[in-house]
Amino acid sequence: MTESSLGAGGALIPDRAAISPRRLILPLALAQFICSFAGSNMNVMITDISDDLDTTVKGVQTAITLFLLVMAILMIPCSKLTDRWGRKRCFTAGLTLYGIGALLSAVAPGLGVLILGNSIFEGVGTALLIPPVYILATLWFSDLTSRAWAFGVISGLGGIGAAAGPLIGGVITTAISWRAAFIFQAAVVATIIFLSRGLVDPLPPDPKRPFDAVGAILSALGMFFVVFGILQAGTHNVLMTVLLVLGVAFLAGFFLYIRSRERSGKEPLLSTALFRNRTSNLALVTQNTQWLILMGVSFVVSVFLQTVRGYSAIGTGVVFTAATVGLLLSSFGAQRLAKRFSQRALIVAGFTVTLTGIVVLLGSVHASSRVVAFVPGLLLIGLGLGVMLTPSVNVVQSSFPEKQQGEISGLSRSVSNLGSTFGTAIAGTILVSVVATGTRSYAVAMIALIAFGLVGLVAALRLPARITKA
Repeated sequence: MTESSLGAGGALIPDRAAISPRRLILPLALAQFICSFAGSNMNVMITDISDDLDTTVKGVQTAITLFLLVMAILMIPCSKLTDRWGRKRCFTAGLTLYGIGALLSAVAPGLGVLILGNSIFEGVGTALLIPPVYILATLWFSDLTSRAWAFGVISGLGGIGAAAGPLIGGVITTAISWRAAFIFQAAVVATIIFLSRGLVDPLPPDPKRPFDAVGAILSALGMFFVVFGILQAGTHNVLMTVLLVLGVAFLAGFFLYIRSRERSGKEPLLSTALFRNRTSNLALVTQNTQWLILMGVSFVVSVFLQTVRGYSAIGTGVVFTAATVGLLLSSFGAQRLAKRFSQRALIVAGFTVTLTGIVVLLGSVHASSRVVAFVPGLLLIGLGLGVMLTPSVNVVQSSFPEKQQGEISGLSRSVSNLGSTFGTAIAGTILVSVVATGTRSYAVAMIALIAFGLVGLVAALRLPARITKA
């Protein structure tokens, strides 16, 4: 690997043309895969974990949601740290924390330790390692087509990790134990660390880069209270209202704080200028909605099959094979699709196919109790999501120059992870709060996901026909 130029402070920066794309992408894509896998594989273990740790479906849902929430609230602060500490250092540190959390979860004697390992350690680790994945891909691939290929591989494996999580988790749980699924995660993390040994950061770190700690705390508290408030719906409505009000107040305080910090000439946690880009704002809405639908469908179908239909972990996982196949077929064709169709057209088509899949999934469960009834709908959802995951990321990242990639990558990943969190929290809360009503609660949760999908479709339709790189 050659090095051809000097960066700030005399640091050597490698020649981008000398880097093998395949060598660069593999550890980055595997990292996104395992993080997405962690967000969905526990869905099929709900019954096993509940019995083993003497907890409830709500308890396991809380652990899953907190994992996604920790990722979301720390993604922006951690993305800023990539500029200060360096992208590769954050990537490696995140993998290490994630591995520790996976091993801790594997030996958890109760729900509290599981939350510590899975929700906290893995959540913090993911928040550290994911921003570098997208920043490095953006920096190393400069034109829209090659960047579409890079994001296609990364986002594709991320989507596959989320869709295949129930299948892989179900197989491991049934064959060995739910604890072995966390050993599997630790093994994959160790493999990624090995593969990333030769990974080179194209930009030198800036240790003197200021960090807005107050802004990080305000944003984290705001998002935490909003999501935690949603989790109280149907059980503690007064507490839910209080938490939501607190969340909105902290987020409003965060916005006012960073705006005043900018006016005083200081660097805020997040530049308000990022929200002045209409194209990026619309694409962020589509990103949030895509992951909300993916994680929402995964949780709702998994809980319904286990608690209402009595499916085993592996039986539930097998059902999701259709979604995984759909994602495989569409996401890995991202580069070819990007050459033939506009980014907007792909996102609109993706939402249309996905919404059709949810409608089919909603209707088929009433028509038949057989497992094959879920296949057409999940296949369409997988195809639709695979088509649009990459273009949405590409539109957001390509809307800003290199110097803002740290900020926008953190915001983009935070918005996506908030979507995952909302999917599990909102759809899951609807399902769990009325789980005794069986098919009716399933239908209400799916209708809610359709409503969110329509919001994403409207945002996609408002995107410009042509997207140009900043």
